[in-house]
Amino acid sequence: MDPILQALVIGIVQGLTEFLPISSSGHLIVVPYLFGWTDPFLTSLAFGVVLHVATLVALLVYFWRDWARLVPAGLATIRDRSFAGDPDRKLAWMIAATMPPAIVAGLLLNDFFEKEVRQPVLVALMLVVGAAILSMTDRLGRRTAGMEGLGFGGAFFVGCAQALALVPGISRSGISISAGLAAGLTREAAARFSFLMAAPIIAGAGAYEIRKLLTGEAGVAVEPGPLVVGFIAAAVSGLVAITGLLRYLRGHPMTIFVAYRLALAVVVVVYFLNA
Repeated sequence: MDPILQALVIGIVQGLTEFLPISSSGHLIVVPYLFGWTDPFLTSLAFGVVLHVATLVALLVYFWRDWARLVPAGLATIRDRSFAGDPDRKLAWMIAATMPPAIVAGLLLNDFFEKEVRQPVLVALMLVVGAAILSMTDRLGRRTAGMEGLGFGGAFFVGCAQALALVPGISRSGISISAGLAAGLTREAAARFSFLMAAPIIAGAGAYEIRKLLTGEAGVAVEPGPLVVGFIAAAVSGLVAITGLLRYLRGHPMTIFVAYRLALAVVVVVYFLNA
């Protein structure tokens, strides 16, 4: 298949799976593996991170009203040294509280996972592990609180969970939504908080990997055509995924995503055993 078409497919997959709790990093490994795509740029972690930046665009477009409130509110907290009873000030700093675990994990472990932990069978295993966690928290969580009921301890807990998403197949949205459910959030509130807290982490990781691309440290030649096509496809499909998931979770459980993760794990293992 032409690299442009491959980039289109991978971009759509990335945009959808970044926000659905089914693991975007896992899909970026598994999809080329199942279809036999071997283009070194399209299968590189650098291309995957560029697609993550595209999903950041989708996040900023969808939540621009939230960020237009949260950023000034967070700065006002520093100025006044007080939350002043403003829920936006508190939420801004709750999001900040989620960041240290992911930053530390990324700095210490990113290169290891980039080079050593990209095997399809491991992804299949982590898809099953993530499915079990998602199913358990969805069934056992109280699901009564909005984001304002999370608190700083709960926010830090969700941030620690998000750090586990470095492992392909776990799913950043899946593990952070699971942590939110475990902390008592409703499904929609857990997803909204997961999406809001993802923006600064995706921005930081994207800036780091783009620097590596521009300086040649990524070790792959940049292909402009596939890069642009993949970026646009990921941004558009990401926006669709955010909108669809938040609407879906207002009245449905996580069962469909648990089942999908298990089914994909079976497909990967069967393909591997018969390859």
